[in-house]
Amino acid sequence: MASLRVVRRMFCAAAETAAAPVTTSRWERLKNSKAVLWGRGLVSDYKEACREIVVGSWERPVKASVYASLLGGAWAGFYTKPDHASFEAALLECSNMLGLLSPWIRNGTSNGHVQSLVKLHNEGRLQHTSLGVLSLVYHSDYDSDTTLYEAQCSNLSTPWRELPQRILDVGFAGRWWVLDSKMKDYDVNEDEFKHLPPHMQVTLPPTVQEVDRSERLHKESWLALEGGEEEKETHLVDRKEESGGEEGQIQALEEKPTPA
Repeated sequence: MASLRVVRRMFCAAAETAAAPVTTSRWERLKNSKAVLWGRGLVSDYKEACREIVVGSWERPVKASVYASLLGGAWAGFYTKPDHASFEAALLECSNMLGLLSPWIRNGTSNGHVQSLVKLHNEGRLQHTSLGVLSLVYHSDYDSDTTLYEAQCSNLSTPWRELPQRILDVGFAGRWWVLDSKMKDYDVNEDEFKHLPPHMQVTLPPTVQEVDRSERLHKESWLALEGGEEEKETHLVDRKEESGGEEGQIQALEEKPTPA
């Protein structure tokens, strides 16, 4: 009987020990949570990736420099791309520059391009989109605020394949390249020279000798004029005649008799 009691007590103690909850601290539970384990794995992966980048850059410097240049260029293009407000400001500035000129000396290409953009802007058809490193300005068929069915129906919208034909300008590195190219020589009307011979329509930059000659003539134009030898002789004769006339008057006064 005593042995049975001892065996019964042993089984009871083992059962109580197994049923007793395991007490762990809050910090240990936090360290063993799924979020912490996922974060540890993510940090480990990034650490290994950075180590491979450093080792690969050391082993292949040319390839690493090319990748760094591409990433730097993409970052610079992203932060320097112009927006829609800058395009409107550039268009207004170009329109004012052309407005200060007479219609007879405006460049036909510049004036036509700017006038078409201004017309689309007034109609609300100028649209802007960003592609990350560059911006595009294109024209649509209707204003975005138009409530017509043709303008609001997605099935009747302009397909993407026609977008290249609608592009009006490309913004990159803080500039609108098409607008700048159209405004080149905006104050030169080429139609004025189309009736001239071909050899007179071509203009070439002046040479160094021509520039020196122009500067020398400009400096000489500010100098005082000097008379020739004939003018000097004329001045001498005039002075002699004046001196001779004065001597004759003096002798006439001396010979004049005094009254009694």
